[in-house]
Amino acid sequence: MFDIQNYTSFVMAILLFQLIPGAGTIAILNATARNGIGAGMGAVMGTLLGDFLFMIAALAGLATLMQQNPFLFELLQYFGAGYLCWLGIGLIRTHVEHRHTNEPHQSGWTYFRQACAVSLTNPKVMLFFVAFFPLFLAPHATHGTLVAMVLHVSILSFLYQTGLVLLGNGLAKKMNTFPSARKWAIKLAGIALIGFGIKLAFSSK
Repeated sequence: MFDIQNYTSFVMAILLFQLIPGAGTIAILNATARNGIGAGMGAVMGTLLGDFLFMIAALAGLATLMQQNPFLFELLQYFGAGYLCWLGIGLIRTHVEHRHTNEPHQSGWTYFRQACAVSLTNPKVMLFFVAFFPLFLAPHATHGTLVAMVLHVSILSFLYQTGLVLLGNGLAKKMNTFPSARKWAIKLAGIALIGFGIKLAFSSK
């Protein structure tokens, strides 16, 4: 279908990739927990934009350029690691008010920008797409096939992440009645982001 080899395996691989928790997942759940569905969807769109830009860059050959220039790759990698740690420290230091006090409101646009930045902090995602797409390309594939693959990744990611927002919003409403649980959930999200940052900084090329 769409000149994509092993179409079913291709779709399943995308879904499995989404199930692996990462910094983007934390960003989406944090936005949803703090400011509801609108903020969560802003984070979803930011994450999707970051992934889309990486897919386009991978197809345009930027990944090959980065592989040929290790210094550039490492520079982006360390910058991304620092940004994730900075976000994580911010979450750990967040003061969680009691349930009768409203969470400071931040727009979906704020979380859109933050999630997009989080998505773009890991240049290895681009290299992943470079390795992933050829696995399912038929020898006679056209540019239309590449477009179809990018759309598949984007649409399936959108559906999964939207479900994540709805689930996270339901859990957040229940946690609002338990300020201590909400407090520790936010701090754990911060610790997770720092962990992702450290992993990114020390991961092999």
